[in-house]
Amino acid sequence: QVQLVESGGGLVQAGGSLRLSCTASGRTFSNYNMGWFRQAPGKEREFVAAITWNGSTTEYADSVKGRFIISRANAQKRVYLQMNSLKPEGTAAYFCAAVPFRFGVRPHDYHYWGQGTQVTVSS
Repeated sequence: QVQLVESGGGLVQAGGSLRLSCTASGRTFSNYNMGWFRQAPGKEREFVAAITWNGSTTEYADSVKGRFIISRANAQKRVYLQMNSLKPEGTAAYFCAAVPFRFGVRPHDYHYWGQGTQVTVSS
């Protein structure tokens, strides 16, 4: 089992950048594929980015390709989401998620979730 805590959210102007972090607790972080999702008020949770256990494969939603970068540091039990050229439609709660061994882009693919960190992009 793994517990996840996100950090790094905040208020940023359109065009700016933020770096989200997700810190995991548990002994086998390197067994988990990791994902970032976001949920705006009144909308469904949507996929943002995912990374395999060793970082060899990444996947991005079309809406963030070329602007966001997912990475991980297994020794520190962390996964990151570098968000550049932020847009107002990126305003949402951002969630870190983990799943052992499988790799997916749908919320129900993931077993473990953090509490989320709020990102607000002003126009």
